[in-house]
Amino acid sequence: MKPILLAGVIIVNFALLAYTLFIIQEHKKKRATKMLLSFLTVGVVLDVIATICMISGSENSPFSPHGILGYSSLGGMLLDMVLIWRFKLQNGSKVTFSKGLNLYSKIAYSWWILAFITGAILVASSK
Repeated sequence: MKPILLAGVIIVNFALLAYTLFIIQEHKKKRATKMLLSFLTVGVVLDVIATICMISGSENSPFSPHGILGYSSLGGMLLDMVLIWRFKLQNGSKVTFSKGLNLYSKIAYSWWILAFITGAILVASSK
């Protein structure tokens, strides 16, 4: 495996950890705490870096079905981050998330997990 792809795989696993800690915090706290925002923001940054590494190191088209799934899931998490930061700036950290925002976060995370799993399957099947 190319070093840039290996870096992408390692980094995306850290993004998985950050996103998972974010979704757990969101489920428990239901508020825009510093810790929740940190996990989500770090997850998005790591996800962007991992995506760039994987595109750079891959010999496949960046517009494969997995690529499109991955970009859309990254976009979903990026939108979630924007929505939650906006919520925090407008309402502070004491106000509980709306059910709609909480639901969106869970859907975006689930979509991202689907992209992560399909990527893992592709890597495992290419050996």
